[in-house]
Amino acid sequence: MSMNVTRSLAALATACLLAAAPAWAADAPISPKRGIEHQRMADLGNGSFLNPVLAGDHPDPSVLKDGDDYYLTLSSFDAYPGLPIWHSRDLVNWQPLGHAITTNVGAIWAPDIIKHKGRYFIYFPARTGDSRSNFVVWADDIKGPWSEPIDIGLSGYIDPGHAVGEDGKRYLFLSGGDYVQISDDGLSVVGKPRHVYDGWRYPESWDVESYAQEGPKISQRNGWYYMTTAVGGTAGPPTGHMVITARSRSIHGPWENAPNNPITRTVDRAEPWWSRGHATLIEGTDGRGWMMYHGYENGYWTLGRQMLLEPIEWTDDGWFVAKGGDLGAPLAKPSGEAVPHGMALSDDFKGGKLGPQWSFFNPTREEYQRLSFDKDGMSLQGKGTTPRDSSPLTAIAGDVAYQFEVEMDIEPGAFAGALLFYSDRLYAGVGSNGEQFILHRYGEERPTRPQPSATGGKLWLRVSNNRHILTIHSSKDGRTWQKYPVQMEVSGYHHNVAGKFLALKPAIYAAGNGKVHFRQFRYRALD
Repeated sequence: MSMNVTRSLAALATACLLAAAPAWAADAPISPKRGIEHQRMADLGNGSFLNPVLAGDHPDPSVLKDGDDYYLTLSSFDAYPGLPIWHSRDLVNWQPLGHAITTNVGAIWAPDIIKHKGRYFIYFPARTGDSRSNFVVWADDIKGPWSEPIDIGLSGYIDPGHAVGEDGKRYLFLSGGDYVQISDDGLSVVGKPRHVYDGWRYPESWDVESYAQEGPKISQRNGWYYMTTAVGGTAGPPTGHMVITARSRSIHGPWENAPNNPITRTVDRAEPWWSRGHATLIEGTDGRGWMMYHGYENGYWTLGRQMLLEPIEWTDDGWFVAKGGDLGAPLAKPSGEAVPHGMALSDDFKGGKLGPQWSFFNPTREEYQRLSFDKDGMSLQGKGTTPRDSSPLTAIAGDVAYQFEVEMDIEPGAFAGALLFYSDRLYAGVGSNGEQFILHRYGEERPTRPQPSATGGKLWLRVSNNRHILTIHSSKDGRTWQKYPVQMEVSGYHHNVAGKFLALKPAIYAAGNGKVHFRQFRYRALD
């Protein structure tokens, strides 16, 4: 490549960044559109959208274009059912379709959803303690049923990205720049991984978490294979995570780095989105190019990594540049019709099965046997003694301020509560044995060893998370409420404190030896 072409690309990339005025420099922030339960949504209704396209914890997005439809899955970590499947026709409005896995194989990281010869596959790594492996599930219909997870090995790698080579063979690209052939049916590994790509190195003066070359996604255009990769670490400094790309005429390399790497990156902690990276390239139905990736909202590590959409533009010599700036301003929507967006988190528990908004934290294979349903709601058999060992039910909230309440009928011997739950090490809220309160704070209990009640009791709890200030009210009848005397500040309940790449989620739990009957869970976002 000539020096003049390289300089032209660099100038174009700089111009694109300068053309988008940063939202944090504007006179006033732009208000999001509100949808179900007053939850924020991206589609502004005027031909434009405002990121995030999926608010809340939706990390490592992998997007499949299937005709005029798009399908999406994400990292679900310790939440089961896992591997949620979403559907869209315009990349901005998304509908949930279900989940691709219920069997706990460990914390699920960065999946890749693909379609090959009419069959859908999801490749993903999973970790349990110090062990890890890679798995695949498959289905002949995107709505399922999905197969049980198949262990394909590759214990030293994460983030498999599927590709078909010019030889017609199937491959998985892996973290660290390696790749491996897989069988024609996609269900096993053929041979051993080979190293094919050394990555692109950023200046040593940049503030990043670590090099962490991961998340390779392979796409094809005009006779080129493109490997789009994340480097710089996922969390840590806000300016760390980034998107880079390389290309090759052959799936086997050699791979040439883009002269305008990184394609996108947070360059200043004052920007509205931090740690932007881990991108999938997508072509819209009108031929326009897009990247879907994740990022943290400025000041809200607690919400997890949220799903972001950015337009790209292809240059005459076959590279692409980012066109969204810092993503703080509205952008023109992609083509396609809008499906109804989002999912209600409220639940009367009368559907006869666990609602799609709920997932157990790190469940056993027998976890679903704890559940039963009748005309009045859901019953959950107690497990363990505290939120730490009771596999709470959690839901993903995407708002910086929200409130939820739940009615609980606590049997003798049981404990129940309403929480903001990050992990078994870190949570906050209030529980009860039916007679006396239990304070949950910093992942600890007061009293430290709650005693079961011989009578149990009925209780309503209301939890408000207003920009990291946690306030709780209780009621004996659902009409007259009393404020709990302890409020908590929870801005530190996130990955950079407790690890695991999770999010702080609304949760309910049942512990002890009795059952807890849950009625009328109600969620609403606050302004």
